[in-house]
Amino acid sequence: MKTDVTDFAENPESFFTDYLAAEQGVSKHTIRSYRDTFVLLIDYMDNDHNVSVNKLSMNDFSRDRIIGFLNWLENNRNNSISTRNQRYACIRSFFEHMQRKDPTRLATWQSIRSIKSKKTPGTVMNHLTVDAIKCLLDQIPTKTSNGRRNLTILSLLYESGSRVQELIDLTPSCLRLEKPAFIRLHGKGDKTRIVPLMNQQVEILKIYLEENYLNSLSQSERPLFFNRSGAKLTCSGVTYILNKYASMARVVHPELIPRKISPHILRHSKAMHLLQAGVNLVYIRDILGHVSVQSTEVYARADSKLKRESLEKASRDIIDKEIGKPSWEKDNELKCFLKNLA
Repeated sequence: MKTDVTDFAENPESFFTDYLAAEQGVSKHTIRSYRDTFVLLIDYMDNDHNVSVNKLSMNDFSRDRIIGFLNWLENNRNNSISTRNQRYACIRSFFEHMQRKDPTRLATWQSIRSIKSKKTPGTVMNHLTVDAIKCLLDQIPTKTSNGRRNLTILSLLYESGSRVQELIDLTPSCLRLEKPAFIRLHGKGDKTRIVPLMNQQVEILKIYLEENYLNSLSQSERPLFFNRSGAKLTCSGVTYILNKYASMARVVHPELIPRKISPHILRHSKAMHLLQAGVNLVYIRDILGHVSVQSTEVYARADSKLKRESLEKASRDIIDKEIGKPSWEKDNELKCFLKNLA
């Protein structure tokens, strides 16, 4: 009979290999996100409850502990409600697996799965203006190889509308720089999409590939963007690069660059700029890799300027006579009332 000391280590392993990968067939992005949730959960149990990973057992988990973990994410790690809910989705999935694997504690597993997700506030679609994007990219020096690399990263992140994980997963083989030039992105749901590349972006990429010896067939499966040790660039690495130049741009034009910024804001910005340029929502959906155009409609709902312009275009003058301002001077009853106030 296995002891409680070892049962926790076995259960996440079966969850990832048997349930998520084999049975559910989830993408590598989902597995990566779920893995990060378990790392955080282990840290929480160690830091807040003094239960190290080598002593952690399934008996250490309860509804109150999981609620404490979710609150810890929000309050101690400053995670958004959306991120908190994403982490909880992983927890729920794990304990759904446990319901079948260990039904002896079914009530505990169900009580954990019955925790309500927090209601998220109304979606605010933060994005940068075209001038803000230009200001941001203008801060990147192009006289050094490191600066040229960073320009390639941030300009491609914006131009392609890609998620940051999609960007760092790129290899040179994902690029076609001959006309018609495009980039092949592998995104959510294990789906691949093609996004056209404009001439200026193609030239930036050509220079980058040549400088980093990535334009040969033997290098086609290497990471397109890598760090000093040659390893694939991470999401936090891209965030660091963005914040570095955002801080510089904020000094030049503080009104253009918000205090908090993340790589995803470049994706939102590209979508909004396409919408404002009159690009059909169906095409924007395909560029962003959304499953449904309903996901893309959030940009149209968020753009108040576009709403006003649409209303102005559709408006008609239905009242053709001039309406004068009412005058209380001509209202004898009102005049009498006002005089009597004294």
